[in-house]
Amino acid sequence: MGKGIPTADAGPTTTGNGDIKHRSKRDQKPRLLLMGLKRSGKTSISNVVFRKMTPSDTIFLDTTTTIQKEATHTFMDFQIWDLPGQIDYLDRSFDAESIFGGVGAMIWVLDALDNYMETVGHLTDTVFHLQQSYPSIKYSVFIHKIDCLTEDLRDDTVRDITQRITDDLYDVGLENPPISYHSTSIFDSSIFEAFSKVMQSLVPQLPVLESLLDTIGASCHFEKVYLFDVISKIYIASDTTSVDLRAYELCSDFINIIVDLSEVYGWHQETDFHEGEQLAALQAHGAESYVNNIKGYTLYLREINRNLSFIAISKDPAFDREKSLIDYNVGMLRDTLLKVLDYV
Repeated sequence: MGKGIPTADAGPTTTGNGDIKHRSKRDQKPRLLLMGLKRSGKTSISNVVFRKMTPSDTIFLDTTTTIQKEATHTFMDFQIWDLPGQIDYLDRSFDAESIFGGVGAMIWVLDALDNYMETVGHLTDTVFHLQQSYPSIKYSVFIHKIDCLTEDLRDDTVRDITQRITDDLYDVGLENPPISYHSTSIFDSSIFEAFSKVMQSLVPQLPVLESLLDTIGASCHFEKVYLFDVISKIYIASDTTSVDLRAYELCSDFINIIVDLSEVYGWHQETDFHEGEQLAALQAHGAESYVNNIKGYTLYLREINRNLSFIAISKDPAFDREKSLIDYNVGMLRDTLLKVLDYV
C-alpha cells in the first residue's frame, strides 16, 4: 500500500496503512502543483501571488515540510499544492494517484542561481514518469530568481536550462512534451505573467476568448486588452498581440486602485437595497472606469462579473470623443463573454 503523505490540512484522508478513504469536494477541484528542490522559491511564489505577501517578507518563511494547499475562490476555483522538495514522489511506496490524480498543470520551480544540474535531472525524471500515467498534465518550468543575474548571463542561463531539459527528455523518448518555460522573479510582474500563461492553459474557452478580444481591440483601436482575475491579478486571456510587461503593470495597478475604492465606496450584492431596480441595472451594466494620460496611455476598465474585469489600453487621441461607441461595443462584448463563460 502507499505511504501516508505529509499534509498541512485534511486533504485526502488515509487509513493507518496509507489507503485513501475518500476525497472531499475541495480535493476534487482542479489542482495545480508547485514542485522543485528545497529552497527553490515555491512557497515564496505561492504567498506573493495568492496571499499578497510583500516579496521582501518571504525571507522569513520556513522551509516547507508538509504539502501546503491553497484553495482559490476567484474566476476558476482550483487548488495550489506546494510540495516539499525533499521528498521523492516517484517512490513506488507512495500513492501517486493521491497527489497527481486530477492535476491540471505542474509548475517546476528551478533556482537559476543554484547548480541546476540536479534539479534538471529530477524534473526530467518526473515528467517522463508522469507522462506514462497522467498524459493530460501540462508542465511549466519557472526559471526563478532570474532578476539576480545580469542580462547577458540571464539569457545564457535560460537557453542552457531549456536545452538541457529538451535534450534529456528527447533521450528518454519524449520529443515534444507539453512544457513551457518562463523567466520569473517575485520582485516584478514576471511571476504574475508566468502564472497567467499557466492558468490560460487550463481555460478551455481560451481560443474563443482570444478571438473576441482581438475583435474588440481592432474595432476600438485598443493597443492591448486583457481579461483580469480581479483578486489574483492573473489575466485569463488577452488579445494575441505581444504582451508589454510595463503595460501589464499599469493594468494591475489600475485594478488595485479600483478594488481599494470599491471596498470603501462600492455596493455589496448582499446588501438589502430598497431601490432594487437601480441595483439590478447597475449589475446588468457592470461597473466601468477609465483614466487618461497615465504614461501616455488611457486605461479603460469594465466589470464582467465580480471576479473578472475587462481592461484595455489605448493611445487613441480620439478616445474621449468616441467613448460612447466604445462603451456600447464593450457592453456587447460583456454580454457575449458571460455566455461563453457560462455565467448567465
